[in-house]
Amino acid sequence: MTPRHLRHKRTMLAAATAVAAGALLSTGLTTSASAQTPAEAGGRTLAAAPTSLTAAARTSLLQQAQTDATGTARQIGLGAQEKLVAKDVVKDADGTVHTRYERTYAGLPVLGGDLIVHTSKAGKTEGVTKATGAAIKVASLTPKVTAAKAEQQAVSLAKDAGSAQTAADQAPRKVVWAGNGKPVLAYETVVGGFQDDGTPNQLHVITDAATGKKLYEYQGIENATGSGKTLYSGTVSLTTTLSGSTYQLYDTTRGGHKTYNLARKTSGTGTLFTDADNVWGTGTASSSSSDQTAAADAAYGAQETWDFYKNTFGRNGIKNNGVGAYSRVHYSSNYVNAFWDDSCFCMTYGDGSGNTHPLTALDVAGHEMSHGVTSNTAGLNYSGESGGLNEATSDIFGTGVEWYANNATDKGDYLIGEKIDINGDGTPLRYMDKPSKDGASADSWSSTVGNKDVHYSSGVANHFFYLLAEGSGAKTINGVSYNSPTSNGSTVTGIGRDKALQIWYKALTTYMTSTTNYKAARTATLNAASALYGSSSTEYKAVAAAWSGVNVN
Repeated sequence: MTPRHLRHKRTMLAAATAVAAGALLSTGLTTSASAQTPAEAGGRTLAAAPTSLTAAARTSLLQQAQTDATGTARQIGLGAQEKLVAKDVVKDADGTVHTRYERTYAGLPVLGGDLIVHTSKAGKTEGVTKATGAAIKVASLTPKVTAAKAEQQAVSLAKDAGSAQTAADQAPRKVVWAGNGKPVLAYETVVGGFQDDGTPNQLHVITDAATGKKLYEYQGIENATGSGKTLYSGTVSLTTTLSGSTYQLYDTTRGGHKTYNLARKTSGTGTLFTDADNVWGTGTASSSSSDQTAAADAAYGAQETWDFYKNTFGRNGIKNNGVGAYSRVHYSSNYVNAFWDDSCFCMTYGDGSGNTHPLTALDVAGHEMSHGVTSNTAGLNYSGESGGLNEATSDIFGTGVEWYANNATDKGDYLIGEKIDINGDGTPLRYMDKPSKDGASADSWSSTVGNKDVHYSSGVANHFFYLLAEGSGAKTINGVSYNSPTSNGSTVTGIGRDKALQIWYKALTTYMTSTTNYKAARTATLNAASALYGSSSTEYKAVAAAWSGVNVN
């Protein structure tokens, strides 16, 4: 997949993406009785909550799904030229299995054709969630526009973003575009280089192969912002590896996560951090390109994010396959950004202004790695309303990581990026209780919200999550004052952060697709709440009330 990055000033932490845009069509969505699973805090178990799968069990389920893919495609009514490619699988405590597929047509990838098949414990198909309801069929597989013209268009658009590339990273590939409207034959072109702020560029451009018209574009790079003496989280315990007489910043207990030093470079893996006494960093940041403090923060963030997903949702790493990502610090010079990159399956952090303000805070790490989770589950398109949901998902889970860590130096809150001071005035990047406090984000939905930058359209979902977790009105939580309004003047009573997180995760992994917009996100979270707690539950009613509070009805 592709990288993601964080922007300077009021641009927010960005998220990972897939390709295609449009609306979710859901048919026969599965619901389960509310029993109990180990995933929820307090010892309560929920029948519809995901179970933790070993890498071998997950692989086995995926292999079986792929073996049965032809029969599954026919059973759910796909055409003769369509095939399914198993991408991910979630198994609930009650035995229900949710298998996520990509689709091909006549051998071509169908962008926006992803779907989820819901199967009972007995193996009966109970429903399908589709990214598009359109029948996948194109009149001709022969382009009328040359690949060279599609590439020229993509290169021109990339130049507008600051790239100096004169050619695509590889030849445009033929695809079927089903992101919105009638499916058409198209080209997908990817142009690399760098954006105007020094962030790596991976611009994906979808071009109609019959007319040459640009159908869609999205930026693949999304941004954010032993013993470790960190800059932001105080002194923490880090899991390291002793090799001979030297310690390595290498965590074999969490998928083999490693932390590397790029030493101001902008490419490559870098050099693995090593140390003689297993005490990493000094608690303060220096401008040295070998400074260990940023590395300690990055390693701690990766550690806490892994544990958050494992212990909250039973998820075994970003891809749920037991394999850890890796982290790179000291990217470029004076780079006020951080980004997740699917292509290297890695996190990268700049050192900020003067190379003394690394963007390695805990919620930034959680935000960035959650881009990877989104990419490997719903694959929400990084444009329009689905892009805002993509961003918000990383804010929601980044906040979850911060609360999970229970760190006295960086206490849990509903503020995003409050530690890194990227605005230079002590204010956070985002406010979940009232997103418009940042001067640009949306508090509630409107017909034009999808026209906003995804960092700002995410405010609708961030506000929904806050209302669902904590409720409306003025209150002080963990020492921070909040005052959350509703668009309809209603009073919303929260159900608690733990339940809100379970609902959002299940919606993301079970009911959202690449084209989910805010209306479809409401449906997805209601389906999740029904499956987890029951359709007449307090939790279900709270989800509906919170969406109404942000004008999604």
